[in-house]
Amino acid sequence: MTRVKVCGLTAREDLEATVSAGADAVGLISGVETETPREIPAETAVELSRAAPPFVTTVLVTMPATPDAAVDLAGRVQPDVVQVHGDLTPGDLAYLSANVSGDVMAAVTPAGAADHDTVADALVVDSLDEAGAGGTGETHDWTATRELVGALASPIVLAGGLTPDNVARAVESVDPYAVDVAGGVEADPGRKDPAAVAAFVRAAGGRP
Repeated sequence: MTRVKVCGLTAREDLEATVSAGADAVGLISGVETETPREIPAETAVELSRAAPPFVTTVLVTMPATPDAAVDLAGRVQPDVVQVHGDLTPGDLAYLSANVSGDVMAAVTPAGAADHDTVADALVVDSLDEAGAGGTGETHDWTATRELVGALASPIVLAGGLTPDNVARAVESVDPYAVDVAGGVEADPGRKDPAAVAAFVRAAGGRP
């Protein structure tokens, strides 16, 4: 069964709609170096993380200047998972894993995935920009990502340009551990469309 993460929640209403739709994980973006309408202050990330119910995984999505910056932010938010973007090395990820209480996911391109295999607890294979940020709204080579699913030990989370219209095809093509959506289910930049979130979760699970 493919799990679903809905990323870039900015308000309590969006959290409640995402949970009601049956998503497995919620992403809270804070401490990133690029402009995005989905970034929230650390205080809001703390509030939303605490509001998430049991059995829904909270994911802090951050782009730290240093591993210690991610450790400090994770210490405040207390998420179940820390998802890092940017140019952190495998050694940085190992340090992060040793110093946060939750799991660590690294955002990578298909070409860079093998370098981070087994260092992180999972790999988010995304269409990243030059700075290593996600949220581009673009898909990438799903065939290459499917090869990673078979070749790497780490669970593969497929991200990049996913929508309710293409996620079922993406799951069939890649067979990922999970799928990750942000802009593909928004009514306005930074605000989720409850109907689109519900449709995405249904389609990712093979339900019409």
